[in-house]
Amino acid sequence: MDPFSRFSHYFAAVAESGSLRKAAEKLHVSASAMNRQILLAEEMMGTLLFERLPSGLKLTTAGELLYDDVRRWSREFRRTRERFDELQGLKRGHVSVALIAALSEGVMVEALAAAAQEYPWLTFDLGIHDSQTIVGQVADAQVDFGLLLDPVEHSGLEVRAFCEMPIGVVMAADHPLARQPSLSIGQISEYRHILPTAPLMVHERTAMLYGRHSMMPEATIRCNDIRMIKSLVRAGAGISVLSLLDVRPEITSGKLAFVPLHGRAVRPLTLALCVAPKRQLSRAAQVVIQRLTEVLERAGEER
Repeated sequence: MDPFSRFSHYFAAVAESGSLRKAAEKLHVSASAMNRQILLAEEMMGTLLFERLPSGLKLTTAGELLYDDVRRWSREFRRTRERFDELQGLKRGHVSVALIAALSEGVMVEALAAAAQEYPWLTFDLGIHDSQTIVGQVADAQVDFGLLLDPVEHSGLEVRAFCEMPIGVVMAADHPLARQPSLSIGQISEYRHILPTAPLMVHERTAMLYGRHSMMPEATIRCNDIRMIKSLVRAGAGISVLSLLDVRPEITSGKLAFVPLHGRAVRPLTLALCVAPKRQLSRAAQVVIQRLTEVLERAGEER
């Protein structure tokens, strides 16, 4: 249990759903009881928290301010409880992580699974998002830390660990170019290309490479999903320019081949583990961060 009032839970549920009925169903209480709590709070505070519209309830400016505070209070109280647990030596903790989709399989997942097995008392919230969303979640302290690509300089981010992931040509394991130590853009011009498109992070990097070399293959397939691109490459539909991060599990298993690209215009992608500056992380979060930092360091050495 936490010290926050019944009202705060009711208020947050209505704010998130925009509906008394939906919030009541979620919390298993009556809509009239929730409405009564909200009306009493509005009377006590002397301001409306919601606009009553035909389509539902919408937060007023005052309601938005209160909602932000309720979320912040809840996060801070959870962290306080975690620190209390550490002081008392209790085996309990919670870790929240935001990750890019490219990490939904492979060594990072294995490291998280190992931590969950070693510390069965830990609970986890894992969310898959794009890098821009993760930046906001980390800076806002909505998660303990994030794993994202190419973090830009941001006052709300501190990079704890990183490794560089090379850009290269992904092809079927038996492709004629698979045994080359490295390749140039010119060497792959005659093959059908499967082009990654937005919103994939590697899209901007590959588009820049093609542009620098004034090359646009005539035979192309465009796709905005990494899993489909890899399936097409395995099926022999063409080759693709991706980062090693995108295909590491398939390279390890021998299902695909990856040959690095060389040239001055070829820059690797940076995979980074980021936290909010000066944030006091729980011991549980620190343990998991240390594990993932070791994975990143090994990945940087192995590439």
